[in-house]
Amino acid sequence: MQKNPTFTSLVAVGDSFTEGMSDLLPDGSYRGWADLLAGRMAARTPGFRYANLAVRGKLIAQIVEEQVPVAVAMQPDVITLVGGLNDTLRPKCDMGRVRDLLTEAVERLAPACKQLVLMRSPGRQGPVLERFRPRMEELFSCVDDLAALHGAVVVDLYGAPSLSDPRQWDVDRLHLTAEGHRRVAEAVWQALGHEPEDTEWRNPMPATAPPAWVARRVGDARFARQYLLPWIGRRLTGRSSGDGLPPKRPDLLPYEGPSA
Repeated sequence: MQKNPTFTSLVAVGDSFTEGMSDLLPDGSYRGWADLLAGRMAARTPGFRYANLAVRGKLIAQIVEEQVPVAVAMQPDVITLVGGLNDTLRPKCDMGRVRDLLTEAVERLAPACKQLVLMRSPGRQGPVLERFRPRMEELFSCVDDLAALHGAVVVDLYGAPSLSDPRQWDVDRLHLTAEGHRRVAEAVWQALGHEPEDTEWRNPMPATAPPAWVARRVGDARFARQYLLPWIGRRLTGRSSGDGLPPKRPDLLPYEGPSA
């Protein structure tokens, strides 16, 4: 990878992780690692253009159908693709189909940009990760194989101790905090060949005393009421949190926004 390369455009493809949930801004919109990365890249390159096609809740089939053709038509310097994890969290998941669709996405996106970036998504410590770990690792193995075939960069967030820490995850236990998104932006920044701004983004957070038993039970009850039960309801009815939502940055335009 070239050191400190100059890229003029970025298109981000994926689901809620790339949309930026739960890095909430004062106006109610989400920022996230892709916006932070675009801000850094824009600070180096006047006229830098950025599009974010990601929409929360999207499965890999929807990403391939709705986002991949748009990203290909944009012909940017860099495309990031993170998808398939929502599929692995479904009770019934055809991993063969997930691999085939991810392969199709990479085969179409890689020739359409100078550098394709893939990721091994982070996983929060806890019973949910353990239950779905085999599927996730099968997905990440496919990511590694596709990257080797198509010259893509793989950012290994799954293997970063800092991002498995529950303190890096929002109260919904599905999305990273603002600090978690900052660390992801740093990881992608370095993977693209830029000089590190934070050499310790992977390192575990300093140990703190665990919350008291009562506080944990209150947190569990809040999580179940506000997030788990609605999530189960959507799964049972075939709905998605992203139904009807457009991408937050559908056009490849000069970037304006926070750069830190």
